[in-house]
Amino acid sequence: MEFELWWLLALPLFFGLGWMAARVDIRHVMTESRSVPASYFKGLNFLLNEQPDKAIEAFIEVVKVDSDTVDLHFALGGLFRKRGEVERAIRMHQNLVAREDLSAERQLKALSELGQDYLKAGLLDRAEEIFNRLQTSDAAGKARQFLLEIYVQEKDWQKAVVAARELSQICNQPYHTEIAHYLCELANYAYVHGQIDAARGHLSEALQANRDCVRANVLLGDIEASQGNHEAAIAAWRRIETQSIAHLALVTERIMSAYRELGREAEGVSYLRGALARQPSYELFSTVFTGTLKLSGAAAAYQLARETLQSQPSLRGLDRLLEAELLTAPVERQSDLQLKKGIVQRYSQRQSMYQCDHCGFKARSFFWHCPACSHWDSFPPQQKEE
Repeated sequence: MEFELWWLLALPLFFGLGWMAARVDIRHVMTESRSVPASYFKGLNFLLNEQPDKAIEAFIEVVKVDSDTVDLHFALGGLFRKRGEVERAIRMHQNLVAREDLSAERQLKALSELGQDYLKAGLLDRAEEIFNRLQTSDAAGKARQFLLEIYVQEKDWQKAVVAARELSQICNQPYHTEIAHYLCELANYAYVHGQIDAARGHLSEALQANRDCVRANVLLGDIEASQGNHEAAIAAWRRIETQSIAHLALVTERIMSAYRELGREAEGVSYLRGALARQPSYELFSTVFTGTLKLSGAAAAYQLARETLQSQPSLRGLDRLLEAELLTAPVERQSDLQLKKGIVQRYSQRQSMYQCDHCGFKARSFFWHCPACSHWDSFPPQQKEE
């Protein structure tokens, strides 16, 4: 390959152009750094030294000095909301909404942030008004998600159903679990107010939305039992086994009660004993134990408790074993057994809790909707022993 002389002439030219570009960039950086208030760098320094409160105060000074720092306004407003300082967040975002020099995109963002502030503050009517305004904008998807959250908090289940169905179409995200629960809430309301046919209709719709909705069959069984239709109630509750056999733990006592009403208590014990073999749980065992004790006596109940305790050790199971033993024990041993049973019972009741799988919230009662994290179906149907 021949070496061309003009390359030697071009090299100094390229070097000079590069040097000039570097000088321009350096001057630009220096100019920008002079225009940034000193409080900004103080705030960064506080953040690096893990002093967030002082950093926030420094950034507030920047905002006071330079009102054009829109991104910093957004950042501070979001930070205030996360820290629970909702009033400061509202003031920050209200100032942004009032500015006429913001682009359309930033105006939408400011409105959305203000709506979230109101939602966090519990001002649901103001939040709903803002997110309704945003439904015709580019932020419609997020606005509908926040509206759904508002309807759930307000327990406006009819609006929640509509909003969830719209979201499932717009966002291509399944909401069948939530929709089924909203319909169950409507069914429960109708049932409490004596609207039996309406309640049944909502539950049928819930099972269409989510065929694995255990709650719908629980409620349907309750409705049928209240109307004296014990066969239909048992059929509804037994369908739970095909959805989630673990959730039979929630209705074992109801199933036995319905069989008892029909005069077929032995059949109920037999069915639940089979379910216990397929899905061990204390709730199933406890109901079978009571039925066995009544129908077959203390010795059979003791044997059942002993077998269950060997495979599934628990304080509550031990309490039942002591109960059966106490019934057949000689008089001289009964006081000692009663003392043991009392201690075990006290500790087992104290340590048995339902616990949310999502956030770890613990409660004595079972919830379909976690009071702490607002997730649906996050509570396992069986209590855990600490």
